Amino acid sequence: MPTNLRAEAKHKWAEVSAAKNPRQKLQLLQEFLSLVPKHKGTAKLCVQVKKQMATLRREIEEKKRRRAGKGGPKFFIEKEGAAQVALIGLTNAGKSSLLAATTNAKVKVSHNAYTTKEPVPGMLAYEDIQFQIVEAPALMKGSVNGRAWGPQTLALARNADCLILMVDLTHDSVGQVSLILNEMEKARILVSKPKARVEVERKLVGAGLRIILIGRLVDCTFRDLEELLKSYRIMDAVVKIYGEATLDEVEDAIFESTVYKPAVIVANKMDLEGSETNLKLLQTHVNSQLPIITVSCKTRHGLDRLGEALFKVLNVIRVYTKEPCEREFSERPFILKKGATVYDLARSIHSDFSEKFSFAKVWSKRLVFSPQKVGFTFVLEDGDVAEIHMR
Repeated sequence: MPTNLRAEAKHKWAEVSAAKNPRQKLQLLQEFLSLVPKHKGTAKLCVQVKKQMATLRREIEEKKRRRAGKGGPKFFIEKEGAAQVALIGLTNAGKSSLLAATTNAKVKVSHNAYTTKEPVPGMLAYEDIQFQIVEAPALMKGSVNGRAWGPQTLALARNADCLILMVDLTHDSVGQVSLILNEMEKARILVSKPKARVEVERKLVGAGLRIILIGRLVDCTFRDLEELLKSYRIMDAVVKIYGEATLDEVEDAIFESTVYKPAVIVANKMDLEGSETNLKLLQTHVNSQLPIITVSCKTRHGLDRLGEALFKVLNVIRVYTKEPCEREFSERPFILKKGATVYDLARSIHSDFSEKFSFAKVWSKRLVFSPQKVGFTFVLEDGDVAEIHMR
């Protein structure tokens, strides 16, 4: 059901989106909420806005405590490596043990419940790249409504590129996964691909509006879509639409209310009694909708498969670059989404590369001969080597 917001409310949301200061953003959100008509079509929007306001209030309080020298947990972790992976689970599932066993993180491992009270990052090496694994404080029933550090943990999950959902195979594994997914779904974080996915990436003023349709619009025209975006003053952005999308789903994406995150289930304590039975129940419940890796942090069984599993669900490729006239290519690859083109690589290297691009040479095992001279639209694959030539 559409929100049917008045122009005044849409303009106020544009101010919210542009605001950087947490206090200013909170004030604008309050003003926006007062302009939203209350009916069935705006119910989920109002809930989402209130959650954003609650998160901002906690952020402001956290900064106030730090200025006063009272300390307190830090919940924003800057992204590093090929991708940021949030490690989510209930208490005592073995999250800290997994982080300690697979990364360089100095983490406290304890049998006591709720030991982790703030995010702890570590780097997991996989072949020639690294993933940043961030252990989040434990989820529990009611986390989405503010229990313990629930909102901050869910915010971390929303910001990450990928999720590890960790369960303890010595207990009700199905119940654990169901609780985690239920809390995340209430926070509008999905781990299964929706029929439609809309990404709104805002750009600097003057960049213009670019709409990439990888699918189709169900109940509207391209012109309707442009008018909706402009009504929210979205003039400088890249909007990508995957699958079959309705105008309501595009509007939903403007408010960033629903996000999709690829996920891997890590089933821990495989070495203990009762784990086999609970694993079979978990596999039946998940029904191949999510990959499951069985591990034992104690014996290190299965830990070597984690990097490969994350690489697969992230749906990324590694592309290496070579300087013209140089014999060797770079040891550190660029990480791009599957289906990325030479243009995407050039833009990742430097904005000038995409603007002054002339041609590229690509070395690849799949090509009949290498290197091959290619243009902007050439689709790259994992392991390719590219040499960019400028005008």
